[in-house]
Amino acid sequence: MAPGRRTQPVGDLTLESGQVLEGVRVTYQTWGRLNEAEDNAVLVLHALTGDSHVVGPRGPDQPTEGWWPGLVGPGCPVDSDEWFVVAPAVLGGCGGTTGPASAAPDGRPYGSCFPRITVRDQVRAEALLADALGIRSFALVVGGSVGGMRALEWAVTLPGRVRRCVVLAAGAAATADQIAWSVPQQHAVRLDPAFHGGDYYPGPGPRQGLAIARQIAHATYRSAEELALRFGRDGQAGEDPLRGGRYAVQSYLEHHGAKLVRRFDANAYLVLTEAMNSHDVGRDRGGVDAALRRITAELTVAVVSSDRLFTPADGAVVARSPACRELATIDSPYGHDAFLVETDQVFAIVARALRGDPVPEENRPRGPAATATGPATPALVAGPSLW
Repeated sequence: MAPGRRTQPVGDLTLESGQVLEGVRVTYQTWGRLNEAEDNAVLVLHALTGDSHVVGPRGPDQPTEGWWPGLVGPGCPVDSDEWFVVAPAVLGGCGGTTGPASAAPDGRPYGSCFPRITVRDQVRAEALLADALGIRSFALVVGGSVGGMRALEWAVTLPGRVRRCVVLAAGAAATADQIAWSVPQQHAVRLDPAFHGGDYYPGPGPRQGLAIARQIAHATYRSAEELALRFGRDGQAGEDPLRGGRYAVQSYLEHHGAKLVRRFDANAYLVLTEAMNSHDVGRDRGGVDAALRRITAELTVAVVSSDRLFTPADGAVVARSPACRELATIDSPYGHDAFLVETDQVFAIVARALRGDPVPEENRPRGPAATATGPATPALVAGPSLW
């Protein structure tokens, strides 16, 4: 099956809240073919403002290049000659899957009427897509950041349908710190005069508010070390901050805010950040550790050494699952975005998990879930040297 965006109707979806979202459609992209045994499917899950376009160039219906270039394709770590790769656009976003800009049953955009959804709701929509494609189980489910939240939720909610799972730069539940960073982002969008309570279609909507939200978020995606090395206290070229000009780091954040505004919907940003805040695999399951014990897939967890949004400690909690076979550290100064930047390290971890290769001794998880011969304290060791 050749790469290309498709949209699949998956029917009505009963949300975790009990509300029914009617006529859900999921947009997705595939590489490779499902084999006769139907056991070679791989699910790749994007982060907060990503989409189904994992690899490949821009195109008529694709405004950006693939966000994980080199991961999927002939001879790549996830070889499309061997594996059938599926990448859905998330429920509630603006990548083609049903979201707040989609037509509601009355024919008008949902806007402010789009229901609040959770990570579990997003996973249920992805499972309905898998059903429609004839995929009974996945050889591997992999995702980073919010995609990592969904990958973990897949392994907990649908253990019989996941054989291997890779969780990159994510935790078992959204922390107070993560929620605290998202709140001013949401306020920035909602307080923009162009927001109109979320019913701004067909207008451009709260562009300034969304740009500010992205600036706040992007500062958490990178590390203090990287920002200091790249920008320091320098002014933007040709500008003097002491005479009303901008700092270089200010210009950098403004660039990323403007970049997101050109391709993303503000309502979708709100829906997705609220879904991210809902993340808690232990909710109604007896707590996080009880939920992690439900996992039957071979679990790989990878953290980023300099991540200040999803910290190494957050990932170590996920690695307490008895199913965890590897706890790796991506050694990088790039902060949270390293799961997109440090592709050599990330792809090596994904390939090892997919093939079931032996885990380096230093990456074997330690602590309560480890074997009796392992040390008592967790070991977070850097992986190979080198959004």
